[in-house]
Amino acid sequence: MMFALIAYVLIAFVLMGRLLLYGVRPTKTLAWLLAIFTIPVGGMLLYFILGRNRKKNKFYRFKKNETISRYLQKYNALPHSEAPTTPIPPLLKQHHRLAQMMTKSSGAFPTTGNVLQPLKNGPATFEAIFKTLEKARTFIHIQYYIFEEGDLANQFRSLLIQKAKEGVEVRLLYDALGSRVLSKKFIKSLKTEGIQVFGFLPMRLGRFLSSVNYRNHRKIVIVDGLYGFTGGINVSDKYINGDPNLGPWYDMHLQMEGPVIHSLQAVFARDWSFASGTEELLNTNYFAPQTRAGQSTAQVVSSGPDSDFSSIQHLYFSLINKAKNYVYIINPYIIPGEALLETLKVAALSGVDVRLLLSANSDSLLVKWTVRSNFEDLLAAGVKIYLYPDGFLHSKVMLCDDELSTIGTANLDIRSFEQNYEVNVLMYDKTITTTLKHDFLNDCKKSQQLNYHQHLQRSKLERLKEGTAKVFSPIL
Repeated sequence: MMFALIAYVLIAFVLMGRLLLYGVRPTKTLAWLLAIFTIPVGGMLLYFILGRNRKKNKFYRFKKNETISRYLQKYNALPHSEAPTTPIPPLLKQHHRLAQMMTKSSGAFPTTGNVLQPLKNGPATFEAIFKTLEKARTFIHIQYYIFEEGDLANQFRSLLIQKAKEGVEVRLLYDALGSRVLSKKFIKSLKTEGIQVFGFLPMRLGRFLSSVNYRNHRKIVIVDGLYGFTGGINVSDKYINGDPNLGPWYDMHLQMEGPVIHSLQAVFARDWSFASGTEELLNTNYFAPQTRAGQSTAQVVSSGPDSDFSSIQHLYFSLINKAKNYVYIINPYIIPGEALLETLKVAALSGVDVRLLLSANSDSLLVKWTVRSNFEDLLAAGVKIYLYPDGFLHSKVMLCDDELSTIGTANLDIRSFEQNYEVNVLMYDKTITTTLKHDFLNDCKKSQQLNYHQHLQRSKLERLKEGTAKVFSPIL
């Protein structure tokens, strides 16, 4: 017993040293120190699962490929680009500091000449994806956080097998936790037909504590290096048939064509290299020459627990901070850290029209009350909050001043900023942003706008639920 106690104390002091060396925020470091020294065994176990700072102590370093970097630079346009034949769009010139910051933070350049099409909800999204998959001639790359068996998954399987028989290279990457119900039988049925399938960070016994909290939340489809999709929509029948408890499941996706696909392919290539242990995609064969078929400028922004910077947090922070007239946000999990919370309040207090649209319903009671724990402070600062009454709103969208918008996979919470692999697309496009704005305002008309004074009258029980849930906000 004494030996075990001494061992525990020694390990606790080692962890204390790690926290002091690699901790991010003083409040978070202090919270973990208190947990480790006051909760026997449990505090230490929670730290191993949830507390380690992967940005300082990286468990995966991607081997950069200079050929791909040079190839991407050749086809991408930046304000400081040396390509004189590529005119720089006025909107990109206007926001060149944002573009430069996102390039340095995330590593992907903004590109011009793209065709971008927002897709609202499951039916429109999967119709577009399946039509594009049917056109595949060389390769198909698919990545999802949730790949759930059902009618949609079976449709994917049939189409992917068909394309594999036609000689198309097909690769499927799924997150091992998000797609934990995906059966071995389903996976085997794909592999038998020559489709390569890998799970991202499988939860094996030896790596369970080091990987369970770090998930790949990205959703990516790439066809022939020419067409791509990303956004909030997973492969699940609830996007077609609705959820038995929550009702219709609403979400937003983005269809892309043009040079921006290079950046999306680079994100997939990195994840595939990590999951498969191969470097088969780390060459220019999968970066098809692009034609500038459209007028839109876009930039892929990705980040993960092994990134140097919280790039998507930088993106959200910058859009809110840049707004002069309005910033509109649709997100189901708005659990901002202190910096982002203050940014929202400062924007509203300075006269910017700040609106948050989220579901009245939630797929998690803990998340529901954690999200609502910030409502009082936000409303007091003048932030307008709308609760969408029908079904569940899962979109991750942000709009700014009829000029900038982003659609992607990342929520407004610490998990998306620090612990998940995420990808968003930043669009420098007035037409798309204005279209998304009209759609946003129409959804607001269908929603309940919260009133600050009425919100203050909520019961003590609701306040207690909010306060209790807020304690868990750093790990949600």
